[in-house]
Amino acid sequence: MKKVVLALAAVAGLAATGVQAQGYPTRPITMIVPFAAGGPTDVIARIVTDHMSRTLGQQIVIENVAGAGGTTGITRAAQSQPDGYTIMMGHMGTHGAAPALYPNLKYDPTKDFAPIGLAAGTPIVIVAKKDFPANDLKSFLDYLKANAEKVNMAHAGVGSVSHSTGIFFNSVVKVKPTMVAYRGTGPALNDLMGNTVDFMTDQIVNVAPQIQGGNIKAFAIATPERSPVLPNVPTTKEAGLEGYEVSAWNAAFAPKGTPPEVVKKLSDALIKSLEDENTKKRLLELGGVIPSATERTPEALQKLVESEVARWTPVLKAAGATAE
Repeated sequence: MKKVVLALAAVAGLAATGVQAQGYPTRPITMIVPFAAGGPTDVIARIVTDHMSRTLGQQIVIENVAGAGGTTGITRAAQSQPDGYTIMMGHMGTHGAAPALYPNLKYDPTKDFAPIGLAAGTPIVIVAKKDFPANDLKSFLDYLKANAEKVNMAHAGVGSVSHSTGIFFNSVVKVKPTMVAYRGTGPALNDLMGNTVDFMTDQIVNVAPQIQGGNIKAFAIATPERSPVLPNVPTTKEAGLEGYEVSAWNAAFAPKGTPPEVVKKLSDALIKSLEDENTKKRLLELGGVIPSATERTPEALQKLVESEVARWTPVLKAAGATAE
């Protein structure tokens, strides 16, 4: 009799979940951004959720939860109630590099999330403070190799995109500058503009306006082709640096166990946002790359996460990178 009662309770619970999913959403949704306000992940999240909110008929409220290279916020989001009212904006660092850097990571990027969809690609740019004593990539690399112990490199925390791509850069160039951690790329960029730190590798979405405004220097973009937003910035290959081509990405996730119907509503809203001309314009003006139709699906995002974990784990372990 007890087993029958438990079975009926489970069925009732599933039925209730189904009813809730059908009416979803009935109240505002929280999107956890695991970095400080003003950084690239925060900017992309605010751009895409603006249109998503209108599609869903409920406001998506951004909550910035910074710390530990984004893993603090992602851990909190992963442990949230899987009802669609708490989602997150992850990226290459939190869902690709983190497992290699945090041996005690409290989540598995490949298993503990319900992928919603890819939001944007973000090419990496090598940038420095405006009065750095070099004006092109070759002279920058020469100076760095001769003075690595005197130079410091900013990043948004261990496991962040700027940290992972920075470690990769250092391993390719074979230098070991002093690494300076911040609680987000926004604060790191502020100190770069204030000449407190020397250089960093960062997402184009974050640095393009400051490059255009002459507030920082750009030595190269780590993509096969130049960006239309920064047409005068050469690619790393053009500038003579082989082996350093890397782009980041930002994507939306829900906690594991979120009802499929809810995930589909969120995914459909994200896709509509990326098809909106104003959303596309805002992302492209910052140098973002709009995902293709085949790249936007939850299934494609799951494959991307799996491939990124497989890619970054050997790179970062070979470089001896760790959060401890």
